[in-house]
Amino acid sequence: MPTPHKHEVLIIGGGTAGITVAARLLRKHYTDVAIIEPSDKHYYQPLWTLVGGGQATAAETERAEASVMPRGATWIKSAATSVDPDANQVTCADGATYSYDLLVVAPGIQLDWERTEGLTDTLGKDGVSSNYRFDLAPRTWEFIRNTRSGTAVFTMPSGPIKCAGAPQKIAYLACDHWRRQGVLDDIDVHLVVPTPRIFGIPAIADNLDKVIADYGIQLHTGSEVRSIDSAARKVTMINLAAGTETTLPYDVLHAVPHQSAPDWIKASPLSTSHVGGDANGYVDIDKHTMQHVRYPNVFALGDAGSSPNSKTGAAIRKQALAVVDNIGAVRSGRPLPGTYDGYASCPIVTSSRDMLLAEFDYDFALKPSFPLLDPVKPHRPYWLLKKYGLPAMYWNLMLKGLA
Repeated sequence: MPTPHKHEVLIIGGGTAGITVAARLLRKHYTDVAIIEPSDKHYYQPLWTLVGGGQATAAETERAEASVMPRGATWIKSAATSVDPDANQVTCADGATYSYDLLVVAPGIQLDWERTEGLTDTLGKDGVSSNYRFDLAPRTWEFIRNTRSGTAVFTMPSGPIKCAGAPQKIAYLACDHWRRQGVLDDIDVHLVVPTPRIFGIPAIADNLDKVIADYGIQLHTGSEVRSIDSAARKVTMINLAAGTETTLPYDVLHAVPHQSAPDWIKASPLSTSHVGGDANGYVDIDKHTMQHVRYPNVFALGDAGSSPNSKTGAAIRKQALAVVDNIGAVRSGRPLPGTYDGYASCPIVTSSRDMLLAEFDYDFALKPSFPLLDPVKPHRPYWLLKKYGLPAMYWNLMLKGLA
């Protein structure tokens, strides 16, 4: 058995959450922060929607992981495969074991493509793509660009997913493109969502209903696509309440996979699954402090945490503040001062010119950052923020612990 390596703060995941927390800790003069991350590349995933809609390039979203790794952090270039929170140890894919005083769990979310029957076999070909993968987002644009008539289907699965607005955003960008090309009237567009309305805040849903009606999109609420028959080019859609099934043909299909915690998290004592809770297996944390409910020296944030907020990068930005403050409190034996109110930001592009910026907390109370603009309607300045402002803030401020 290899001798465990010991770190004061060990962070699992070098994505948005892990890098942001590490940068903030190092700015507070922590001297022993280690990050477990196997990837060579770091991605700004929110821009993949614009890649799929022909408004950005994939190259804009990719940088070397080494370029975002905070100076002073120890980079453990491996993947975590198990955690023993009773022994304060994490084991990696290469067999190495690492001990910690404090653990931050931020491995991101797992894309469960196989939970939609037939999806894995047809991804990236025959008109089927998804903006949820770096290599597929350009294919989405290729399929949209080449579609001049027929049927287009855009799907959203049930259960928590990252960037819950992404499944509808690409539908609006596609329709905007087809309208500008003069072919929208020749395309039958369907948007399939499991929720009762297109958005959980009524005032925002009202305005998105207008966008949907303007494009002529047929909205299927309370429904999801269960299977894809690529040979026949059709999907089977189920009404979740009634249990009834119908089929839709497609010429182009944007499919969003079911999502869950990584399998090794599900199998760990940190998971909600461990106590008979949520089968998606997220890390079982207090939704305000981000502290694990059973292990006080463990915190989690980002997509793998069980907090019921919308899984967005903006949520991570606020969660990181609470996590860093609360790590300091545990370290010094003080009560936890950091609290997270569920803030999330969902930028919903409605065309190649306009965007609605939905900002809200756990209670779905609106939390607009720009109160001069009506927060429930699309605006041109928001689109510019999405395309230029937010990526700049991400790379230059957030990942450096400055925002």
